[in-house]
Amino acid sequence: MKIFKPKFWDYSYYSFFSLLLLPLSFIYQILFFLKKTIASERKFSLPIICIGNIYVGGTGKTPVSIKICEILKKLNFNPVVIKKDYEEQKDEISLIEKHGQVLISKKREDAISKAIDKKFDCAVLDDGYQDFTVKKNINIICFNLNQKIGNGLILPAGPLRESLKSLKNCHIVMINGEKNLDFENKLKKYNNKLTFFYFNYYSQNVEQFKNKKLLAFAGIGNPENFFDFLKLYHLNVVKEIRYPDHFKYNEKELDHLKDLEKKYNGKLITTEKDYLRIDSFFRKRVSFLPIKINILEEEKLKEKVKNLLNENN
Repeated sequence: MKIFKPKFWDYSYYSFFSLLLLPLSFIYQILFFLKKTIASERKFSLPIICIGNIYVGGTGKTPVSIKICEILKKLNFNPVVIKKDYEEQKDEISLIEKHGQVLISKKREDAISKAIDKKFDCAVLDDGYQDFTVKKNINIICFNLNQKIGNGLILPAGPLRESLKSLKNCHIVMINGEKNLDFENKLKKYNNKLTFFYFNYYSQNVEQFKNKKLLAFAGIGNPENFFDFLKLYHLNVVKEIRYPDHFKYNEKELDHLKDLEKKYNGKLITTEKDYLRIDSFFRKRVSFLPIKINILEEEKLKEKVKNLLNENN
């Protein structure tokens, strides 16, 4: 979704703007319900694991998808990531391709059919929790503790793609951040069978940016999470530049970044997703942080995935 996320989405209370947009949220929910009602769910001959979200953008679906593929390989599967063919998500596809196999199509069910033809034995949907044409064996929903569920309202009054009641179809919740029992209990009200796992981001090339003036820019779901990550490592961020999610960097914006680089006499740094969206010539003056995730209790997660595949196959 290529938009600047309104600040009021992440308030812990309802703002004037969120209340003003409530009628549009009701219309959105009606259209969403109709979409779900008329959809015909298709079952496939290979297990489907969906990595999705309810909070729109910035929850870590893509790195979690890559990690789940690593876990599946340890379970002796030959997995492939399935992506719907959105023009603005070419960066995510390129990122996944650096770590494993990915298939894309206008319809996820077509990409899954390709996976079967190519002899893959497990498909991981990077996004797709709201796609009701595909029968999933395991549903994994991602949250970020910095945002949680925002103001708890549905688009456009809030950041939720659908009601939290949809968690009844979820098996595992992956949370980026420290353990939070209050948040777990809040989600368990909608499904008391949920299993929670926590993960954190890390990067292996942080040291090269120590003692440098950094101009950090990002066009992802929640740019603040990237800026906070840099500050966590005590890097000297002198300027933060925010862009909409999946932003396509044009010549005007790249010239603006170049001007800021000169003004602050600093080094441009961004996310790997943003780096892949930048013109190859301009990349020479930009650095990025390749992010990986560390899952707490990863062995336990592996066993949970294994058991769910056995139960729901």
